Amino acid sequence: MKKLYLDIETAPNKCFTWSLFNVNISLSQIVTSGYTLCWAAKWSGKKKIMFASIQDGEKKMLEEIHALLEEAEAVIHYNGRKFDIPVLNKEFLKHGFAPPSSYHQIDLIQTMRGRFKLTSNKLDYVAGFLGVGNKVHHKGMELWAQCMDGDPKAWAIMKKYNIQDVRLLPLVYKKILPWMTTHPNEALYSTGEYPMCTNCGSENVIRKGVEHSKTQTYQRFKCKDCGTPLRGRHTILSPEKRRVILTQSKVA
Repeated sequence: MKKLYLDIETAPNKCFTWSLFNVNISLSQIVTSGYTLCWAAKWSGKKKIMFASIQDGEKKMLEEIHALLEEAEAVIHYNGRKFDIPVLNKEFLKHGFAPPSSYHQIDLIQTMRGRFKLTSNKLDYVAGFLGVGNKVHHKGMELWAQCMDGDPKAWAIMKKYNIQDVRLLPLVYKKILPWMTTHPNEALYSTGEYPMCTNCGSENVIRKGVEHSKTQTYQRFKCKDCGTPLRGRHTILSPEKRRVILTQSKVA
């Protein structure tokens, strides 16, 4: 599977306001809507981290990331399902791009929220908790404001910040890979004829007992490379045994 790691940075909305507390901003108060400042991306298995920003020209920046998404079979991001991808889709719509060809989304934050109870699910905390590094620290909103004003020093920091996020993604991905239950099945992208791990594609899987559903029994497996628990798709019960297995009727 051709996997692309992706992270984007966006400019905030600019607006007029008379208050700093409990403010309801109307459309007439908006001066400038937010937009994509830059993106960083990396192909799985490659060292090079690509980067483009609005300094290169907005259309050119978007054409480059659109081409990568067109090529990708899966995109790995952190909260990208709710943020990065919808933002990019908005930009594509605005500039008249057709939708990229279909790709799987592997959103790491969904596994963090669904399977663990960490103090925080922010990428910086998660990466530190897993011992794989941290995000680049900066001045906060001031950095974004300076980049919007074209400050070269601020842009150097923003580039470093964006690239570091993409550098962290494969490290976090590898740590939580065996815990993922919605990962696209790697076996579908292989011509192999032996049992393969759904999450990492390894054929180094071993039998690990059985798993029982309400009415069926399946062979259980374990990937020795990434640790993902696996299960066969077909029951191992004989036809004779299946005929005597009953289930409770549904009460109205």
